[in-house]
Amino acid sequence: MQLHTRRITQTGFATWLACCAEIAAAQGIYSCVDAKGRKITADRPVPECSDRVQKELRPSGSVKRMVAPVPTAQERAAQEEKDKRAAEAAAREVEEKRRDRALLLRYPARDVHDKERANALGQIDEVIKAASKRTTELGEQRKAINTDFEFYKSDPAKAPAPLKRRLEENESSLSVQKRFIAEQEMEKRRVTMRFDEELVKLRQLWTLSGAVAAPKALGSAPAGK
Repeated sequence: MQLHTRRITQTGFATWLACCAEIAAAQGIYSCVDAKGRKITADRPVPECSDRVQKELRPSGSVKRMVAPVPTAQERAAQEEKDKRAAEAAAREVEEKRRDRALLLRYPARDVHDKERANALGQIDEVIKAASKRTTELGEQRKAINTDFEFYKSDPAKAPAPLKRRLEENESSLSVQKRFIAEQEMEKRRVTMRFDEELVKLRQLWTLSGAVAAPKALGSAPAGK
């Protein structure tokens, strides 16, 4: 009976030792030299060496890995800023690829892009043409007003209020039309620049996708595009 009990005890002890060995192997052994020059060994990262590299050793004594020092608040802030910039750059890259796919889907070939350019600029030209026509009409009205003012050339202050009002309204309307035409000319340049920039990108996308991008002759398409 005692012999049987002793065997069970020995078996349990052996099992306990095996478990301890497995735990030690799993946890590893940490070794370092602290700021005071002391060599410290422990079964977990050594707090006294948090500011320097520590070695994690295998039970055999070989180096399993090097444990980096705990970063300072300044280092953590710098790393967080670096990670933030990397995330923003990755997000921009994803967005750029999305825009490229949408651009290529909208303009699968050069002639499609040229046609939309011509339509966009043509619409602006029609608006400018209408405003220019109105400007010409206002100019003719101004001539008639000036003719009426000839009677008061020696003393314009004596001109009747309705005539003065016609002159003010004409000058105001003419100023509005000229400003509107200038704005449309600026819009035309902006649209042209946008299509030029798109074309540069599209040429790259067409080449990468193997799309046929042969241009067609369009009268309103910019030369050399």
